[in-house]
Amino acid sequence: MAKRASTDYSFVIAIDKPAGMTSHDVVNRVRRIYGERRVGHTGTLDPEATGVLLVCVGPATRLDQFMVGHSKTYDFSIMFGTQTSTDDAAGEVISTETVPPQVCDPAFAQDLLTAFVGPQEQLPPAYSAIKVDGQKAYDAARKGKPINLEPRKVEVYSLELQSLDAGNPDAPIWHVRAHVSAGTYVRSLARDIGHTAGTCAHVGNLRRIAAGKVRTEDCVSLEALEASPFAYLLDPVKLLDLRFAFLEDGSKAEQSVAHGAALSPSELQLFEYDRNAASSESYCVCTSGVVPAPQEFAAGETIALIAKNKLVALYEYDQSRGQLKSACGFSIGVKRGSDI
Repeated sequence: MAKRASTDYSFVIAIDKPAGMTSHDVVNRVRRIYGERRVGHTGTLDPEATGVLLVCVGPATRLDQFMVGHSKTYDFSIMFGTQTSTDDAAGEVISTETVPPQVCDPAFAQDLLTAFVGPQEQLPPAYSAIKVDGQKAYDAARKGKPINLEPRKVEVYSLELQSLDAGNPDAPIWHVRAHVSAGTYVRSLARDIGHTAGTCAHVGNLRRIAAGKVRTEDCVSLEALEASPFAYLLDPVKLLDLRFAFLEDGSKAEQSVAHGAALSPSELQLFEYDRNAASSESYCVCTSGVVPAPQEFAAGETIALIAKNKLVALYEYDQSRGQLKSACGFSIGVKRGSDI
């Protein structure tokens, strides 16, 4: 096993997380694969959940703060009639309730799901990674001293019934697809939907099929990554969904960015990805679909800067000074694809 240290690796990959591993387990596996200690994930997945987990390697871990606010899409099942300690199938059953007959009606199911669409306040599960006064909620819950968590503002963009299994009318199952804002707990959704339906419920299977721009098609299994560690690198510029500019080799702007100095907007020509052209592409592709973008800057807008086909910095527009200031720099850049 290679000793984990600092390497010259700097890139982003997406893992199709298997069930039975924590997100931290995945990070440790990636550390072993690359022999690199600087590895981090964005957007925790529950141990029994599967699907999209973005992982940053090397200096690319500095991107974490810019990748946590994206929406997520999940496929999951709602198991009616039983409530568990963790609001998912991994917890202990703590209560059972009779299931009203209408829960087996697909029309009722979709109407109830539609009622949950929109902005709302959601109470996180007692077993969650939320920290209060430095203590994680799930650690406190395991010690029998659950923390009183505050409701959080979230938004459900869509909830669609995929199918309904009423083979056992005492324990029907809804198979649902959800598109939700960052910070939304699917376990809380299932719990609250059960209560609204006049019974109780918990999450069965849970799979994240998209996180921001990344889909399961862009992900790699840990086994495949072990076999070909550099074949699945993603383009961070597309992942960030920012406008961007190319810095000419040896230019004044490139030298300024290398030292974290401010830039004048006139020094940059902005580009963006054509969303219509990019909509059917894998986000591993980093050269197609690029089109010129309007040159006006919005207050506080973040711009990605590219040099030698690497993401070298993120700059933020300071409207009061009419300048772009460094928000995050990468000493060796972040690779934009699998070309090593």
